[in-house]
Amino acid sequence: MTTITTSAPSPSAFLQEAEMFAELYGKQQPAFLNLRREAIAAFSKLGIPTGKHEEWKYLNLSGITTAGYRTVSPTDTQTFTAKEAEQYRLPGKKSVLVVVENGRINSAASSMNDLPSGIKIGSLSDFLGQDSVQSHLFQHADFVNEALVAMNTMLCYEPVVILVEKNAKIELPVQLAFVAVAGAEPLSIPARVLVVMGDQSECTVIESYHTHGDGAPTFTNAVSEVVVGKGARYFGTKVQAEADTSKNISYHKVNMARDSYQHLTTVTLGGLLVRNNLHIRLDDVNINSYLNGLYVLNGDQVVDNHTLVDHAMPNCYSNELYKGIIDGHATGVFNGKIWVRQDAQKTNAYQSNKNLLLSNEASMNTKPQLEIYADDVKCSHGATTGQLDDEALFYLRARGIGEETARALLNHAFAADVIEQVENEELRASLLQLLEKKLK
Repeated sequence: MTTITTSAPSPSAFLQEAEMFAELYGKQQPAFLNLRREAIAAFSKLGIPTGKHEEWKYLNLSGITTAGYRTVSPTDTQTFTAKEAEQYRLPGKKSVLVVVENGRINSAASSMNDLPSGIKIGSLSDFLGQDSVQSHLFQHADFVNEALVAMNTMLCYEPVVILVEKNAKIELPVQLAFVAVAGAEPLSIPARVLVVMGDQSECTVIESYHTHGDGAPTFTNAVSEVVVGKGARYFGTKVQAEADTSKNISYHKVNMARDSYQHLTTVTLGGLLVRNNLHIRLDDVNINSYLNGLYVLNGDQVVDNHTLVDHAMPNCYSNELYKGIIDGHATGVFNGKIWVRQDAQKTNAYQSNKNLLLSNEASMNTKPQLEIYADDVKCSHGATTGQLDDEALFYLRARGIGEETARALLNHAFAADVIEQVENEELRASLLQLLEKKLK
């Protein structure tokens, strides 16, 4: 079990860096300077969460300030090559690979020369002055009350921007490969993404997180804002495969318009400390939302999944399935909340969390929640935590299958139905390969 800190880690080093960068940001991106100033003020007030904060009680974040992390600077050189980047490509050659090295797009290592018609991808500097960016960037993720979002907002330099035009159907998946380069000193990396999908559009966006090299620890603080237009269809996948010295805290906010659809899958296989905050807001009528998650943990990993599905309007549907396999001394956390507001009549909302513990030292903390203010709804939630089925294990062994192989087969079967729901065939195959490798 993770030791819970009770004292507030000092955020002063990050505030000093934010003030240092503010002048540069103000000159190059003046439209966002006031928002960054507001984020600095919010982070100064909030500080880094401790075990005293109910929503953070299972995580010890003190190392973020005591390990001497330096925030990446806009002047840091990028050296990653296209050849090196290929090892992180997930859905085969049929994809757009955008390499985000230490929080900024590395164009030389990316394959963005022949983008499909209807989509634009670039850094914030490429889109300054555009209304669709101006009206959405830094507007949806809550930096007033979320300290790590505030920290990201004041420190991130070149957010990745994806704009999908109205009625555009983008068949090639877009993979954003966030690569943290482990060097001589501990590095703090603010990564930011804005996806704006026009009405009736469709796109698949994969965010994958990796560590390159075996140097000092890295800490990635990522925020994604996704705006799904009327009738649009968004397929999102997040894959966390970082080194066992890396930390990753992310906040993913999806705003959905009338008749839209989103399917978001989170697969966590790597990282020493991982926190996934997912906030889906169903902001109009006739919306369908699917959230799926899988975490396979061992060693001393700690992975905390916090989800909020906010039903704000009538006639919407949400379905959430999270599964975990936890071995060694690892700790899993699931805190999932479905919030049905008073106007959200005719809501259908379902949530399930299932876990396997493979050792006596592994632990799981799960807290499914329903908060309902409408009276004409169908909602359910539930959670289970147990061990491998002895009868199933006996059945396999009785047919000549060794115990280790039999256990691996049962674990794979338990986890695979989450990945099987990923729509893109090549991505699904890549994820199953990663899962098989992790379970060996």
